[in-house]
Parts: sequence; C-alpha cells; structure tokens
Amino acid sequence: MFGKKKQPPIKSLIAIGTEIRGDVLFTDGLRVDGQITGNLHAQPEVPSLLVISEAATVRGEVRAGHVIINGQVLGPVWATELLELQPKARITGDVTYRALEMHQGATISGQLLPLAEGVNDKPTLKLAAIAS
Repeated sequence: MFGKKKQPPIKSLIAIGTEIRGDVLFTDGLRVDGQITGNLHAQPEVPSLLVISEAATVRGEVRAGHVIINGQVLGPVWATELLELQPKARITGDVTYRALEMHQGATISGQLLPLAEGVNDKPTLKLAAIAS
C-alpha cells in the first residue's frame, strides 16, 4: 500500500548460541542472533530480507536486498535495496547500498559506496528520527 514493497517473510533463524563456520546462502528472510564465520548471501535476483540482531556477529561478506543490522559485522556489506543500521550496529568494512537509513549510535569503519542506477541518480539517504 502507498508504494511500499512487501517484505519477504523471515523463514529461517540462526539462534543465540549457534555458531556456523562456512558460507550461508538463503532465500526470502533470515534472522541471525548467533555467530557466523563465513559469507552470508541471499539468493541473487530474488527479494530478500536479512536481520542481524544485537546479539549477532558475522565475520565475512554480507549480501542481500534489504539488510537490517543491530549487531556486529566484520566484513563488507552489500544492500541492493535498503540498508538499515540500528543504534547498536557496528560494521568494520565497506558498505555498498542503494538506500541507507542510519540511526544515531551506529558506526561504520569503512567506505560508504552508493549504488546508482544511472550517472545522474543519487542514492536515497534518510536520517532516522531521534526518539524522545
């Protein structure tokens, strides 16, 4: 409704206390509360949602359509649609995005690299409102 795209459902969970060593490929939606050492990629060309919670740590490349981070990522992040950085997000690596929403408190140690469709297109940047 009103031009918003419907998000894919979160069908998979990597729970707190779970540690995965190796690459993870997923479709639709994935929530990570545990630890991943390896690349975390959504199936290409398919709408995807990835949530990395406050308790999660990912050591490797992250690549999905809509990415929401409130935990720690040690590696590059690619969000082909929207990247949302919650207040406790900590990224060490370059960040590539089409649209970016960053809350106060989130940190990035790396370059911000916008994806632009055309030469004159500018990426969408949105400042999150401070909750009072």
